[in-house]
Formats: sequence, C-alpha cells, structure tokens
Amino acid sequence: MSGEFDGLLAEIAAISLSRRYGRVTGIGRGTLSVGGLEQGTALGDRVEICGAGGILGGEVLRLSSHEVTILPDGSPEGLAIGDAVALVGPAEIAPDDSWIGRIVDPLGRPLDGRPLFRGPRARPLRAAAPQAAARRSLGPRLPTGVAVFDTLLPLVQGQRIGLFAGSGVGKSSLLAKFARSVVADVVVIGLVGERGRELREFTERVLGPAGMARAVVVTATSDQSPLVRRRCGWAAMAVAEHFRDQGLHVLLLVDSITRFAEAHREVALAGGEAASMRGFPPSTAHTIMALAERAGPGAEGTGDITAVFSVLVAGSDMEEPVADILRGVLDGHVVMDRKIAERGRFPAIDLLRSVSRALPEAASTAENALIAEARRLLGAWDRAEMMIQAGLYARGSDPLVDAAIRVWPALDAFLAEDASDGIDASFRRLADCLGL
Repeated sequence: MSGEFDGLLAEIAAISLSRRYGRVTGIGRGTLSVGGLEQGTALGDRVEICGAGGILGGEVLRLSSHEVTILPDGSPEGLAIGDAVALVGPAEIAPDDSWIGRIVDPLGRPLDGRPLFRGPRARPLRAAAPQAAARRSLGPRLPTGVAVFDTLLPLVQGQRIGLFAGSGVGKSSLLAKFARSVVADVVVIGLVGERGRELREFTERVLGPAGMARAVVVTATSDQSPLVRRRCGWAAMAVAEHFRDQGLHVLLLVDSITRFAEAHREVALAGGEAASMRGFPPSTAHTIMALAERAGPGAEGTGDITAVFSVLVAGSDMEEPVADILRGVLDGHVVMDRKIAERGRFPAIDLLRSVSRALPEAASTAENALIAEARRLLGAWDRAEMMIQAGLYARGSDPLVDAAIRVWPALDAFLAEDASDGIDASFRRLADCLGL
C-alpha cells in the first residue's frame, strides 16, 4: 500500500519550510543583479524572481562578494528594481518510473495535461559519468528494425553514435524508427529546441502509441530561453540514468546536440566567456563531451545507456565545431546526405562516410566479409559514378566497377529496407544483393 503514496510523499518531502530572499539591484541586457544572496549561493543554483507579471525562473550565472548575477528563464521585461528573488537551490530533477509514456519539461513538470509526481530521489542535472575503470564493455548487437543498421552499421548495447544530418533529410523519421524498434527496456527522448508545433506531431504520428508506451519525452521548444534548452539535454540524460541505475537497458535519443551547444553558447556568452571556435566559447567542447560520456555502458550492477545524438550540419560540413567535437568522442558516426534524400532513398545514409566502431567485434568473420565486400563495391561505384552516368565508362575496363554496376540497384535498395525479421535475415538479403 505504501507504494501508492510514494509520489505524494516525495512531493511533500520536497517542500521547503524556509527560503532565502534577495532583491533585484540592477537590470542589464538579459541579466539581473541581485543583492542579499551572496552568502550560501552556488554557481548554477536555481532562483525564482517575483515580479509584477508573476514568478520567473532563473539561474545563478556569476558570483561576487557584493552581488549575484542571474540569467532569467524568460524575458526580464516588466521586472523592476527591488523585486524579490528567492533562492531555490541546485538544479535537479527527480525522475520516477511512472514517467514512462509521459511528456515532461526540463524541470520535470508535465506537458501533457495530466498530474505527474516526482520520484523519491532528486538527481543533479550535471552529474558525473561512471568511473572509467569500473565501466563494463559494450554489450551484444541490437536489432534496430533498419537493415543497414542490422548489418553494415551495427548498433550494440551501450554504444554512442552520432547522426549527422542537415534539415529535412529524414533524421526525425529515423530516430522514431529507433524509438519503436530498437530492443531496449526504456526509451528516453530529448527534444532540444524543437519547433512547438512538431512536438505533438512527433509523439502522436511519428512516434505513435507503440513508441510512447515505453518512452519518456523531455522537451524544450525553440522559443524558450537558452537556459531551458540547455537544461533539456541534461534532464534527458538524468532521466536515462535513473532507469540505468535500476539495471535496465535505456535507449537515449537526443535531437539535437547542435541546439544544445547553441543554447550553451548563449548562456556562456551572457556569463562573460569569450567566443572562439566559430563563435562557440572554449567551454563548449567540455560541455558536449561531459554529456556524451554519461551515456554508454554502466558499472557492474547497473544497466547501459545506448545513445543516439543527432547533429545538425549545414551543407554537410563535418568540420564545423559541434560535429568535429562529437565525432572524436563517440563510438560511431552516421552521415545522412541531402543528395541521397533528394533522389528518394530513405534513410539517406552515406555509407562510405559512416562508421560504426563496434566493428569488427560486433559481427562474425563471415558477416565482416560481407560488410567489407559491400563497402568495396559501393566505393567502386562512387569513384566511377560520374563516368557511368555520363556514358564514358566502357564495360570490361575494370572488373571491380563492372561488379559494382551489377549489384548497385539491389544494394542501394537494400540500404532503404526495413528489417522486421531480424539480423540474420538481413545478412542473408545482403548476401543475395551481392550475388554471394
């Protein structure tokens, strides 16, 4: 019987009997100066600003001996000198098992119109990754429901991959396929800076009832402050860690790390950090890598977080800062190409530019041989494609190119296939495409 009241007891326990207050002493360009909270306040603490228009959240951005600088969650318009500012405390979230099937904001508040209880344990948004020496190895290969990932780009339990794509090339649809089909106990989806109208479309139509039945969606829309958008990435990871620490396998999908990094840039610049890497402050690299390192295999006695981070790359520029940072820290990267999408093949994956670092361990000797042969023929087609399309290639000039021409239509069609019948069946179809 006590379990029925755990949520209520957690809500009661979270009620603070007293709060410290300060006063707004200055209002600048997007930031507030507050007096009276200098002692006992830590960097990153949450505050509530009590203005004439209601209560506005905020975060401690800078500290000095005589004042605290606050970055509000929304526009400071309407705030005045002397308005009260309450210190809430560290930025935390308290996930609960009952959150499965729900949509929440980065503070753990429901967005689907139904009541939601907090869990019994509050978690810091910026937690440390598991100790490197205590982490287990990557686990078994996972069925994904997508033929190319079941064969040529295997996804294994605890792996972290990046999905590098421009806008409008099918990235969200691929993430939804993963949410519905990848074998996992729980799916946590972080939608960072999404357009507001797309949230309901994604959850109801793209993800669907089957996907939502095992998912927790954490979202912050594009119109919200950079504090909230950045907090969305951390909150999604904290929810995933809640389930991982119960020994469960969690699939974490974050869309997108680029918008997470852009939100961090806004906050860091407001805090006085200088811009360097194409406008991104130096702390961007550490912030992205610290988030990514929290995913992956857990320590003994816990579960794993298999993570897919999407990265928006303008003009397929894989050298832009966010893409470059992530590519170096993840266990694989998948490049989606607009030209492939424009000719109607989805998922629009450029296999030759994509890598799964789970190989060769994730496949048998025979499977690795198939993968190598497919890549060899795709590479031959890629090198000769312009000549072939222009009619300048003469059959018989190169046996490898001749073989690539024979298998290309079947192999290209295979890269667009679903894989509802499992990994072994996908490899058999791949062998058929290669004529083996």
